[in-house]
Amino acid sequence: MRSAPRYVSLVLASVIVLVPLVVVLFAAFKTHAEYNATGPLTPPRNWFHLDNFATAWSGGNMLRGFWNTTVILVVSLTGTVFVGTLAAYAISRFSFAFKRLVLALFLVAALVPGVTTQVATYQIVKSMGLVNTPWAAIVLFLGTDIVSIYIFIQFMQSIPASLDQAALIDGAGRLTIYRRIILPLMRPAIATVVIIKGIAIYNEFYIPFLYLRSPELNVISTALFRFKGPYGAQWETIAACTMIVILPTLVIFLLLQRFIYNGITAGATK
Repeated sequence: MRSAPRYVSLVLASVIVLVPLVVVLFAAFKTHAEYNATGPLTPPRNWFHLDNFATAWSGGNMLRGFWNTTVILVVSLTGTVFVGTLAAYAISRFSFAFKRLVLALFLVAALVPGVTTQVATYQIVKSMGLVNTPWAAIVLFLGTDIVSIYIFIQFMQSIPASLDQAALIDGAGRLTIYRRIILPLMRPAIATVVIIKGIAIYNEFYIPFLYLRSPELNVISTALFRFKGPYGAQWETIAACTMIVILPTLVIFLLLQRFIYNGITAGATK
């Protein structure tokens, strides 16, 4: 009986998460007339009605969207890992002036809402000539977020400093230690950051919509916006497009979820 409230809460949480997905799934297989005539939780009459998916794939130019998203994702995550691990290595292993101030500024930066700095950010990106180029999104995503830095720092503190000292005695330099010792040992934390931030970049809409206005630069998140106009929206096509977008992240998460949990746990404890 003591475990009953626990199971009830889990069931309620599952229902809250799954009901929106079920609504989108049902809508993706309905015709326009059927969508307008039935309720959101009414199953489609024909589960083999794939016209919405064909329209979403061709009309939304999803292939180009996946390609642009992949390029931005790979470059941004690669830079994030190197910037974040190097910052964590410097903070964890070196003593320097204003070290506590730097950590405090990281915390302050995390507390500032991103939307409040968008005007200044846009002016900076525009002055660099990056608007309407993939580099606008890459540069903005490249900055390692504070959560990632703290995950790297906490995980770094679990790596004995004696390994660094032994390598220094053997004649290794700091960059060699970082490349040969630190990076291989930080694989769980790196996997955690890559998955969490990768999903965030994959689902990001605001930055691509603001900075990548050319149709050739569409990513998968902005592809859905093609089917919404001033005279209405093709919700059944948007639902099909949403299912196409969700599927890769769902598969990746199910396959790699143990790395997320293990990496967060390892990064949170010494």
